[in-house]
Amino acid sequence: MLKNFIKLFIGFFLIALGVILMRYASLGLNPWSTFHDGLSKVLNIKFGTASQITGLIIILVSLILKIYPGVATILNMYFCGFFINVIDTLNIVPIPKNIIFKSLYLFLGIWILSYGIYVYLSVGYGAGPRDGLMVGLIRLTGLKTSIIRTVIETSALLLGFLMGGTVGIGTIFSAFAIGHTIQYIFKVNHFDPKSVNHLSLFDFFSVIFK
Repeated sequence: MLKNFIKLFIGFFLIALGVILMRYASLGLNPWSTFHDGLSKVLNIKFGTASQITGLIIILVSLILKIYPGVATILNMYFCGFFINVIDTLNIVPIPKNIIFKSLYLFLGIWILSYGIYVYLSVGYGAGPRDGLMVGLIRLTGLKTSIIRTVIETSALLLGFLMGGTVGIGTIFSAFAIGHTIQYIFKVNHFDPKSVNHLSLFDFFSVIFK
């Protein structure tokens, strides 16, 4: 279990790092970051805090779709935003100055974010709010990961744009690239999100206290 939790937090950190790289690329935020950016401006809060609030809202919406949270869902909601704020505050990632490094940051950000999603989902302790919605919709519709993720990403992009979130060419690119990148990583690692039975909060604590 300790190894699984270490793996969870590695996944959360990778997601946060991927988001930071895409932000620092300054070619346009990824769709969810555009949404968080817009929300942070509307509510006058930190970017990472906006991510946490968004996660909570999505969890509540997912309950309507009978997508129940697991331990990783709650941890994801808090710690992805927490790691984003920490990396941002400590300035441990240099900001690129030319288009070559900015483009590299964008590509690396997409891959690191996507791999981080695979890492923590593979533990089976529940999907984060956004990924839980993705997995739930995949199961409900039977559609491919790339299609569902692209629909979710473009919806977040549109709402974020309407709230004043930052949009650029990198935003449009990542809206379509993230879904396909995640699907590719799942395929390479023989991971099928439809077949994974994530532990609910009730099941998790039942195992702990047993």
